[in-house]
Amino acid sequence: MYRFLGIVSLSEEPAVLRCAGDEDLTTRWRRRAALSRALRVRSDLLVDLAGLTFADTSLMVDLAMVARRLRASGRCLRLSGAQPQVWRVVEAVGLHRQPGVVVVGSSPSPALA
Repeated sequence: MYRFLGIVSLSEEPAVLRCAGDEDLTTRWRRRAALSRALRVRSDLLVDLAGLTFADTSLMVDLAMVARRLRASGRCLRLSGAQPQVWRVVEAVGLHRQPGVVVVGSSPSPALA
């Protein structure tokens, strides 16, 4: 049986959601299981975007939904490691300004973005 590699994967201890490669609307079905599991973590969720080379707004909308659900349970979503081209999408959607979303480290310099 062929198994697709996860572009978005979740490790639960500690709670880290790793995004890698290219994420867009056509790959949304690949991230569903990891995002569903992320909703059940019992701590804040770190979203590691360092391996993500491309993302469209569909990923950011999905992450905003996760952040909203985590916030309702007293937890937050922590964004980390976005490359400049991904950070532009984060900013365009306003994910970094959503309640319950915290940017870890520094965001890419505007000069790089």
